[in-house]
Amino acid sequence: MEKGKVVLAFSGGLDTSICVPLLREHYGYDEVVTVAVDVGQPEEEMRRATEKGILLADQHYTIDVKERFVEEYLFRSIKANGSYEGYPMGTALARPLIAEEIVKIADKEGARCIAHGCTGKGNDQLRFDFIFRAGGYDIVAPMREMNLTREWEIQYAQERNIPVTVVKDKPYSIDENCWSRSIEGGKLEDPSFHPPDDIYAWTVSPKDAPDRMEEITIGFEQGVPVSLNGERLSGLALIKRLNLIAGQNGVGRNDMIEDRILGLKAREIYEHPAATVLLAAHHDLEHLVLTRNELAFKHIVDDKWSELGYMGLVHEPLYHALNAFIDTTQERVTGTVDVGLYKGSVKVLGRASDSAIYSDDLVSFDSCTIDQNHAVGFSNYFGLQARLCKNMKK
Repeated sequence: MEKGKVVLAFSGGLDTSICVPLLREHYGYDEVVTVAVDVGQPEEEMRRATEKGILLADQHYTIDVKERFVEEYLFRSIKANGSYEGYPMGTALARPLIAEEIVKIADKEGARCIAHGCTGKGNDQLRFDFIFRAGGYDIVAPMREMNLTREWEIQYAQERNIPVTVVKDKPYSIDENCWSRSIEGGKLEDPSFHPPDDIYAWTVSPKDAPDRMEEITIGFEQGVPVSLNGERLSGLALIKRLNLIAGQNGVGRNDMIEDRILGLKAREIYEHPAATVLLAAHHDLEHLVLTRNELAFKHIVDDKWSELGYMGLVHEPLYHALNAFIDTTQERVTGTVDVGLYKGSVKVLGRASDSAIYSDDLVSFDSCTIDQNHAVGFSNYFGLQARLCKNMKK
């Protein structure tokens, strides 16, 4: 019995490539529509995905949402100092946007089922499923439902003459967008294995980076980066240029044990040069313009925002409420931050803002604007209850 049409979230990699024949042979769909969504992958990768989609599927779409990804997702992440367990999120932020574009095509094509190539052990299955189920679609996930292994997939692709770049001695799974590049799989799954340098594409090894500090200046307006070294750039252009500059200085590598949503621990390796620099600069500028109470509460908000962002829960009401608070705090986060890049390190050298709640006159030891004797009364009451408790113990 034929099942009609299915729309497949398509990257052109091993998993999604073999999904096309699997959806026909194993699941019985008579028409497979592939959709590749461009969130800043390399042009060559998008070209291959488009060509492979046209070759394998009954119909193919390639959709460019790079600018939207930057302005609606990455800018929000910068404002929220978005990081999960210490690294800037990239893949997690892109998945909801990709899923929403898939839903649009499914609606256009009149399909009631959407497929993806996620495994049953990772996070992406949940991020995609959340969006697809919210749209009322049935979901097919061959990798998850058939318990497929990487080795089986490679053999299956070879038997059907499906061109893939993954081979048994380098079975890495790579996900890339303009904000982040992740590498996992193969020998990298062993936490003790030292990764070879050839897995990296955006960053040089810190030991091979130039033996001099490169200084740059980043301009922010209401929490959003708008200029690099005094030149005003679009968000996408700024991120691309900063990826090159920071990557050449060995900045932006993470090799870590990450806690996935399901509870599994996984060894993950990331490259995110621009993200590393922008988040460090933004966080520093906030300390110049926000009050102590704002900073303390925003730290809690940022952590919760990052958790929801990592899970892909962009339709969670709390996520929208947190964004509303964050946007309010960012109204004053305008200024410049000078950053030094040196052999993998990022150091803030200076910062300036018209909204700074900082007075060099008031804080200077050489100024008498504030009479220091006024602090004596404050000091008499400072820690009063603690002193009383200590005396009671005596």
